[in-house]
Amino acid sequence: MNLKEEKVNSTVHYKGRIITLYNDEIKLPDGNAAYREYVKHPGGVCVVPLNFNGEVMLVRQYRYVYGKEIIEIPAGKRDSQSEDTLEGAKRELKEELGIEAENFYFLGELYPTPGYTDEVLYMYAATGLNFGDTNPDDDEFVVPEKMHIDTLTEKIMAGDIKDAKTVAAVLKTKRLLDNNTICL
Repeated sequence: MNLKEEKVNSTVHYKGRIITLYNDEIKLPDGNAAYREYVKHPGGVCVVPLNFNGEVMLVRQYRYVYGKEIIEIPAGKRDSQSEDTLEGAKRELKEELGIEAENFYFLGELYPTPGYTDEVLYMYAATGLNFGDTNPDDDEFVVPEKMHIDTLTEKIMAGDIKDAKTVAAVLKTKRLLDNNTICL
């Protein structure tokens, strides 16, 4: 069975600094009409930075939409869809935590919410960390934290860490560490 949906027409309802909101009329595989509301996003990058003790360097930041502070791995949006994802990951790691890393491991792509956005997150792990000065965005306030990857994995499994990119990237990193694919 062909599951493809075809665009009939598209309307932009909002165009912002980061996202654009669309409402498209589509034709379903059975020929009937339907509508899809979705957000176009340039995509993002995230990094699981691991020190030689197996500790993950994290950030605690206030997330307005949830009304509370959450713990996450360093991450950010790509400057453009043409920005190299590894370069974006290096930039975010330096901006948020002042870290430059000797080794990067690509962990794959993540579709954080495929029901309403085209956002793709590119996940990395990093080792061989060197610490320097941070350079956060003007509207970015983060507090650095560190947690051993075993403790972080336990918190993820207990539901204490809810951020999708952090959950996926840390669990992938833990698996690669356990398989000796990533070396500290």
